[in-house]
Amino acid sequence: MFSGFEEEDLPDSPLDRALYLQNILLSVAENGTLSQPAYTVLRRELMQSDARDILPEVVRTCRDHGSVWGYLKGVASGSGSWDARRNHIYEAFTPLLDHLEGRNRSPADSTISEALSSFDTEGVHRVWERALQRRHEDPEGAITAARTLLETVCKHILDDAEEDYGDDDLPKLYSKVAKVLNLSPSQHTEQTFKSILGGCHTVVQNLGTLRNRIGDAHGQGRNPVRVAPRHAALAVNLAGSMATFIIETWSARQANTDRGRA
Repeated sequence: MFSGFEEEDLPDSPLDRALYLQNILLSVAENGTLSQPAYTVLRRELMQSDARDILPEVVRTCRDHGSVWGYLKGVASGSGSWDARRNHIYEAFTPLLDHLEGRNRSPADSTISEALSSFDTEGVHRVWERALQRRHEDPEGAITAARTLLETVCKHILDDAEEDYGDDDLPKLYSKVAKVLNLSPSQHTEQTFKSILGGCHTVVQNLGTLRNRIGDAHGQGRNPVRVAPRHAALAVNLAGSMATFIIETWSARQANTDRGRA
């Protein structure tokens, strides 16, 4: 692709490749030249990855030396300091590097990721990864992604069950899924099960309400509600747990159906 450049010369791990990209930009910040071949390859990989939303703005918007240098000069406008440009790069790469190092993740994240990925990598799992990435850097966006995750899972289940849902909102979607999966409280007589399943419905309903009130999908007034990362983490974790429960229940139902046909 590029004369004298081999992709095999780049580091193997995603974290090391991200650090390599950071060093390329640091070189430009100190009035060096851009290693265009390596920059192009690494930028393309990250732009196509699930980490796209947390890439530094300079990576998302700049393709070559001229645009990178123009961006970095703007960052340090007024001071002309290469140190200011360098510090900006370090700060801009922090969310990406934290993500690749596995920081800000709980033990449950991997379990949920595995379940969602096996169900639908391109749709459901991609939304989950977006929610995880935003918990600490963009709490409002994380809450919106948490609701989107549950909506996506419910619609996938209803599509597979050949059930119509039209423009239903999240509570209605979940109510239909609950009936399909025998998870509606009214479908059980044991009080403990009724209470637990009623609690599940309350969690889903309140996640929808939370997103409408403080997510990033709607504008707010002069005194907006401030969302802390811990609030976003709670919303995302609840959505991930509910999504996993729904998927595992659907999978068990399908397995029982298949055994009945055998």
